[in-house]
Amino acid sequence: MEGSVTVRLFEYQGKELLKSVGIPIPLGEVASNPEEAEKISERIGKPVAVKAQVWVGGRFKAGGIKFAETPAQAKDAAANIFSMTVKGFKVEKVLVEEKLDVQREFYVGVIVNDSYKVKAPVVMFSSEGGVEIEEIAAKSPEKISSLVVDIFRGVRVYDGYNLALKVGVPTELLADMGNVIRNTYEVFRIYEARTLEINPLVLTKDEKIVAADCRVLIDDSAVPRHPELGIEIARESDRPPSELDRIAWKIEESDYRGVAYFMQMVPEIKEQGYVGYHGIGGGGALLGADALFRHGLKIANYADTSGNPTASKVYRIAKLILSQPGIEGYFLSGACIASQEQWHHAHGLVKAFREDLKDRPGFPVIILLAGNKEKEALEILKEELKDLPIRLELYGREHVYDVDFLAERMKAMVEEYRKSKR
Repeated sequence: MEGSVTVRLFEYQGKELLKSVGIPIPLGEVASNPEEAEKISERIGKPVAVKAQVWVGGRFKAGGIKFAETPAQAKDAAANIFSMTVKGFKVEKVLVEEKLDVQREFYVGVIVNDSYKVKAPVVMFSSEGGVEIEEIAAKSPEKISSLVVDIFRGVRVYDGYNLALKVGVPTELLADMGNVIRNTYEVFRIYEARTLEINPLVLTKDEKIVAADCRVLIDDSAVPRHPELGIEIARESDRPPSELDRIAWKIEESDYRGVAYFMQMVPEIKEQGYVGYHGIGGGGALLGADALFRHGLKIANYADTSGNPTASKVYRIAKLILSQPGIEGYFLSGACIASQEQWHHAHGLVKAFREDLKDRPGFPVIILLAGNKEKEALEILKEELKDLPIRLELYGREHVYDVDFLAERMKAMVEEYRKSKR
């Protein structure tokens, strides 16, 4: 249901947003080392939970959440967590917060439903929390209520009240639940989220409602409008961003003239067969990448320059691709008749190649370009690169369906390059 690119906030960031609209959160602070965790635990003055701040779920099962009765135990727990890698993420911060005395758990969430029948935010509430909402829906659908939001009207307190009432929340809790549900939607709306979940929303034994954990995904296109969030790179990933990923985001962050996407797939290349991959357009680019895999090659990165980018954006993406140590070739798969001026690609590539490939004799380069100014683009590449000591093959629109042939050529050129280096 998440049709656009999103960026995930850390738990502590999401909780600060909830707190800003009046949703209660546990008493706690963020620590960057075990000593800070110990001091925070001392200030809290009661048993604490020490929680790894990483962009993944399932932290408890992975050992990324530990409980401590004393500040000394909190320090030891933090030291243990800081030494961990949780599902590929190195832990750089922990959240130290009061341990809640839980009586009951609930779930509240807002998502964007992109299906053609809905195309709107949907608020969901469940009388059971602590597990995935999909699991609750499969096993106990009667425990879930939902509301398709009219964005012009928003969500009122009594809407939240009614959602809680439908699933049997006790009368004495309805007023608080109504406020929490309404304010959850307010955070979702203000910060242009795609997903916001409080799971679990806890009722403590002293009858307080507290957001024990949360997950917030912000639409990437909204990030520049919210500098207060301090988002470093507006993409969600299953691993931390590399230095090249951060540089690539800077290219895109302030220049919306076409797409200049780059993500490093292999931060450190330790084996043969990796090529720098440069695509144009989603479908055609994926076809090219798939063909390389099927013919025994691997891509060191995934890049896309489509939507009529400027030559400068193409140049900077090409430079990033070529800066990856260990790649054995450069493959540009424009496997589509692109409605963009392709000579911008030609000018950007020429500058990057002349700067970075002049000292790489025999380096394999395959360029497939098709679209407006295709003939001129290929001529620019041919003439401006003819004195470089590289293996260069250029292809136009007659080869947009020949990705397997091009992948075979890339593999043969890589093998020749490898032999020449020996």
